[in-house]
Amino acid sequence: MASTPLRRLFHWGPIAVLCIIKLITWAMVHLIGMWWPPTESVGGAVHAAVFLLFAASTLYYFLQSLMEGPGFVPLGWKPDKEEDKECLQFCSVCNGYKAPRSHHCRQCGRCVLKLDHHCPWINCCVGHLNHASFVKFLLAAVIGCLHASIVLSICIYHAIHRIWYIHNGTGSEPMIYLTLTTLLLTLLAIGMAIGVVLAVGTLFYFQIRSILKNQTTIEDWIMEKAVCRHMEQGLRPFVFPYDLGRKRNFEMVFSAGYDGIHWPVRDGCGEYDLTLEQLSQKRDKLSRSRLYRCVSRYSGRWLPLLQSPRAALAAPCSTEPRLPLREGDSVRVTRQRRYWLFGEKLTGSGEGRGPRGWFPRECAAPAERSRGNHAKPD
Repeated sequence: MASTPLRRLFHWGPIAVLCIIKLITWAMVHLIGMWWPPTESVGGAVHAAVFLLFAASTLYYFLQSLMEGPGFVPLGWKPDKEEDKECLQFCSVCNGYKAPRSHHCRQCGRCVLKLDHHCPWINCCVGHLNHASFVKFLLAAVIGCLHASIVLSICIYHAIHRIWYIHNGTGSEPMIYLTLTTLLLTLLAIGMAIGVVLAVGTLFYFQIRSILKNQTTIEDWIMEKAVCRHMEQGLRPFVFPYDLGRKRNFEMVFSAGYDGIHWPVRDGCGEYDLTLEQLSQKRDKLSRSRLYRCVSRYSGRWLPLLQSPRAALAAPCSTEPRLPLREGDSVRVTRQRRYWLFGEKLTGSGEGRGPRGWFPRECAAPAERSRGNHAKPD
């Protein structure tokens, strides 16, 4: 189940963000107070006020995107019309249908409205309700850290070279004085600020590009597969139904006029075009899958060093779960790597759907071969 806003806050991601904000803010306030005292200079006061404005905005929009959450599809949701169920995917975890543009998040444990991605820094998904706040958080963080990285770098330079400035012509010479501890903390703050500018700035660019296309990160992947599928099968090009033009696309993220379930589409497109394309892609994926049978038990450990050293050294770089298996279990494999397989455990007669995840390749064999192996006498 989805965690409460307060529980989301007590996680390494939000705690790390709060520590970074505090460190950079402390360094700026501490050094500006010596280099350009706000109480004695209009320029210093403006400098401090501008930074504190962006620091406060970063904190505010960060907490808003975390506390508000992405918005979840109601448990057990189904469309108003019975015939529309054939156009939607069913989520066995939430025991309901996935609304258009919604997807299930394993970390949140719920189907998320207009899911873009799961962000560990806010410890929840970026979705319909908090997408605008998340983008504002990124913008404020980038501008504030760009300002901080420039000012702190100048202050460090003056502190190291012991440059003094005549203040108001009185002969007083304010000096930037740093102890070893404050010097190291300031250097760390500069590194953090530059890192935020580069990493978060890149994320902000991709978010703006997605917003102008009205296309989430997941929908971007779906469109890539749709283009290839339609080209390979000789179908007419697939048209993304939610691209209404840059101005309207921008408004759809930053306005509150949508419920997250019903979305306007461009002329000539249907409400369920994208979900029908997803269903077609899943059918194609299922037709290419292979049935495997477990030949040796796998505990589900992420690094099975004793059982499979080669697989442990080449583990998938993914947050997707591992799939514990017992001898005789059947798995429908949809993805393969050199030492790992990804699939879904089959239950009952082989048609029931079970948990999914990665498991070492040497723990299973294609169903025909594994049956042949078991048929041999000892």
